[in-house]
Amino acid sequence: MKGKRITTGSPFEAMAGYSRAVVDEDIIYISGTTGYDARNKCYPASVKDQAVMAFSIIEAALIKAGSSLENMLRIRVYVASRSEFEEIKPIIKANCEAAMPANTTIICELAEEEMRVEFEVTAKI
Repeated sequence: MKGKRITTGSPFEAMAGYSRAVVDEDIIYISGTTGYDARNKCYPASVKDQAVMAFSIIEAALIKAGSSLENMLRIRVYVASRSEFEEIKPIIKANCEAAMPANTTIICELAEEEMRVEFEVTAKI
């Protein structure tokens, strides 16, 4: 197995057999990350709260890998509707502005009905 694996203890990681992040040399690949609130075992009701929670999970994984949000190279945004994308644009900007990563945004149906947004990140150490 190549690369260091980083887990967060998320029930989804265990259920589906994946890592929150994989570090390969100086590149960090962050799995699709939703705003699941592990403490309360639920998704926050609002897309904004889910986006904030997701970025906090991503940031923690990046720190654990020896990096930060400022070192993002790419972000993929999967959001359930155009109107919800409008709501989270300022949150995305606040978390991405320092790095100015390449960005792809997709309006789509997500794996769980309660999920409103999911982010996938690639960063450098």
